[in-house]
Amino acid sequence: MDTTDRPPAHTVAARGPHPWAGLALSCHPGPVAAVTVLVTALAVASGPAGARWVLVAAAVLTGQLSVGWCNDAFDALRDAGAVRQGKPVARGAVGRDVVWGAAFTALFLCAALSLACGGAAGGAHLAGVGAAWAYNLRLKETVLSWLPYVIGFGSLPCLVTLSLPGSPWPAWWAVAAGALLGVAAHLGDVLPDIEADLRAGIRGLPQRLGPVRTRLLLPLPLSAATAVLVLGPAGAPGGAGVAVLGGVALCSVAATFTYAGPRPEGARRKTALAGTVVVAAVDVALLLARAAQIT
Repeated sequence: MDTTDRPPAHTVAARGPHPWAGLALSCHPGPVAAVTVLVTALAVASGPAGARWVLVAAAVLTGQLSVGWCNDAFDALRDAGAVRQGKPVARGAVGRDVVWGAAFTALFLCAALSLACGGAAGGAHLAGVGAAWAYNLRLKETVLSWLPYVIGFGSLPCLVTLSLPGSPWPAWWAVAAGALLGVAAHLGDVLPDIEADLRAGIRGLPQRLGPVRTRLLLPLPLSAATAVLVLGPAGAPGGAGVAVLGGVALCSVAATFTYAGPRPEGARRKTALAGTVVVAAVDVALLLARAAQIT
């Protein structure tokens, strides 16, 4: 979510972008692109590609689009009250009914494309998409706000492997790493908006923890995901794996103590964020490197 201040909705709408641009921006294009590219790469690297990875990519893309549009359409009134610059629906750049229509259309396409990947693969993916919708509509305001991210990210390796010939289940460590990355994604996504969310009455887990404790907690699921990805696959980790674990541990400790240190707030935040970004990038690289072993 974007917390940047903006002018009143009627002023922005008068000179805002074309409604199609507003619709595109309201889908949360950054996360949509990131998740789609990651899962597509995982599908390509995990086994026979061809039409399969195209179906997987299309299913993930439409699912992510439906979740992003649902989020902005449902939160339009709240976002308008908080005067959020990055919310096209709230500022009148695109109609709320248009975005709802796009969300349900994308959800319908996601269901069809997911089931085209196979019954088990489609069911697993739709469970994750359904959890994300549940987060938007209710769970983000509760202490269980982390759970849809665990289900959603944990379901992605299931979609990839269950779409393979024979529908094999993914290795436990792939699902566990996805779930841990989901927890980290939740903490990182909510972190910039905690104060504004609390003013709006949203009390998910990060809001209850507060910005300081959430920022200190963020490196932990990322580090745990690294450990799972290094130690989970069969065979003892080599020297490179041990080096990765050591480097991630150092980054996590450095990020934590940097944030708690005596430096100015802005500098501490930037350094802590840089450390978590490095760890997240390592986790994604490890997951892709292990793609051929996830079944």
